[in-house]
Amino acid sequence: MNPVGTLETAKAINPLIQLHTLGQSIWLDYIRRDLMKSGELQRLIDEDGLCGMTSNPSIFEKSIAGGQYQDFLDSLAARSNLDAKARYELLAIRDIQDAADVLAPVYKNTKKRDGYVSLEVSPYLAHDTEGTIEEARRLWKSVARENVMIKVPGTAEGIPAFRQLIGEGINVNVTLLFAQPVYEDVAAAFIDGVEKFATSGGDISKVASVASFFISRIDVLVDSLLDEQIKKERNGSRKAKLQSILGKVAIANGKLTYEAYQRIFSSPRWKALAAKGGQTQRVLWASTSTKNPAYSDLKYVEALIGPDTIDTIPLETLAAYRDHGKPTSRLTNDAVKASETLRRLGEVGIDLDAATQQLEDEGLHKFAKAFDLLMNTLEEKRTAAVRTPVDGPQPCTEHS
Repeated sequence: MNPVGTLETAKAINPLIQLHTLGQSIWLDYIRRDLMKSGELQRLIDEDGLCGMTSNPSIFEKSIAGGQYQDFLDSLAARSNLDAKARYELLAIRDIQDAADVLAPVYKNTKKRDGYVSLEVSPYLAHDTEGTIEEARRLWKSVARENVMIKVPGTAEGIPAFRQLIGEGINVNVTLLFAQPVYEDVAAAFIDGVEKFATSGGDISKVASVASFFISRIDVLVDSLLDEQIKKERNGSRKAKLQSILGKVAIANGKLTYEAYQRIFSSPRWKALAAKGGQTQRVLWASTSTKNPAYSDLKYVEALIGPDTIDTIPLETLAAYRDHGKPTSRLTNDAVKASETLRRLGEVGIDLDAATQQLEDEGLHKFAKAFDLLMNTLEEKRTAAVRTPVDGPQPCTEHS
């Protein structure tokens, strides 16, 4: 059999490839050195149609703790002027650059729409607008790749930083979004920034951004609140109402956010920028891996397939979708039901705005905790590398 024909047939039936025909791009929520070195990243691009990558300190920490970067860290051990954060940045920037280079053809072939890799600013800066701007500028300059996005949290302090960075032509992935109103603030800030960059004479066709909207964590929290009420409820009809909301809020919230995306980026104000080459800030679905084992492993991925969107998923979810995904556009289905779900949530006394604010606060805490763990791991690795030549076997030397 013709091997080329075999590959083309495999692509035709690969659900991940089929998502492209529905307008959705798949990005990998994962990065590791051997993905690039082994050729696995290239294979994912060629065979699964992978279009981008996102990273975070927690992903790097796990790889570092597992010994993935030991040689590189050993080479830095003697440089006493580098603290843990500086060593992390050198390591992360190298990986981001290499991943960006592998994805460069995707960036070119999609005319700058896909092919990006994200690198996050320090979570310690989540409430520091000026600090975020300064670090984002520095990372952008250090990575020096057009197809990179700097990750900035969508906090009250992060959004003005994001607006400024877009106004300077720096690509940004706005992360940790849970609430529709916050998403709309982010989209408005993006348009402000693109207008500013256009006014300064910048080429707005090169400005790219995504709004990372988190999904499954919403159901984890809201379902727990519903379960508390269900256990206590004695009224049959009210109990049924509570049960009817379980597992539906996150998807409903995502669908209505996508409606906002469609409305905002079909406005006359945006169309004027699109005519100059501006590209929309797509919604990127984050946290679409299923957390509740009672739900389908592809529950959130399947529900949020739609035009002009991105889903960033870990390797496990990517493999699961390749195996048994059923690609069909579902994002714009049942908008009325989505509104009804959120209305019912309010009727049973659960404040979605309060829940999404709690999730943002918890997310920031988790990010900071992961960064602390990363810094500690790097310091332990440095200490071990410095001590080894003294405490371990001494190298043999030849005497002339």
